[in-house]
Amino acid sequence: MSQVRSGRIKNWPARERPRERLVREGPERLTDAELLAIILRVGRGTFKTGVSGQSATDLARQLLVDFKGFKGLDRAFIQDLMKVPGLSKAKVAQVKAALEIGKRLQTKRLTSLSFESSTTVAAHLRPRFLNARHEMVYAVLLDGENRHIDTRLVAEGTPTEATVYIRRVLEEALKASAAAIVMVHNHPSGDPAPTPGDDALTQDLSRAAAFIGLYLLDHIIVGDTVHYSYADSERLETMRNQGKG
Repeated sequence: MSQVRSGRIKNWPARERPRERLVREGPERLTDAELLAIILRVGRGTFKTGVSGQSATDLARQLLVDFKGFKGLDRAFIQDLMKVPGLSKAKVAQVKAALEIGKRLQTKRLTSLSFESSTTVAAHLRPRFLNARHEMVYAVLLDGENRHIDTRLVAEGTPTEATVYIRRVLEEALKASAAAIVMVHNHPSGDPAPTPGDDALTQDLSRAAAFIGLYLLDHIIVGDTVHYSYADSERLETMRNQGKG
């Protein structure tokens, strides 16, 4: 275990610098603060925090304490991070980009699956909703065998609602030559119970999709640990039958 050090990283023994340790020992051996320090040092020239005597690792350690870990950093507003002494706009962008890459990597691990259940679809999207403060609406586009083609963000809103334009959803599906759509959105409150607005969107989208030969397979609402599926609850089928009347 390396000695805990402060002061500028360039003055550390080469073998103890986070970047050199990552190359030599692998990223798994580094602490959260050391990994974050490497991100903060990305770029040209010598990293300067703007605080006398403070190294990138010192700043990284303080950030993890103040924002309660990576989850807190992910949830933090960019404007709040830019108020931290020693963090420039460029460094904040690097941190946010790295966190987003991690979430997208987790999502991409599931993109080759054939989506045959609401649980599979919810698992595919859940990483994108981690720490979200507002509603985000995605259209999961599938081929005729329910295999994943693409996932498109079609709307963002407030903590309680998001305006979804059905025309945009259908355009995204047609551009991708999709045969079916699964709508997925989150409830930042953590409760996936559908609202009247969710019901109206589901019914309107189902009718519009059917009109042009597309099929709305499901509308899934993702909460903190559970999800709600219109298809599993059979409410979507009821809506389709009502639309035929």
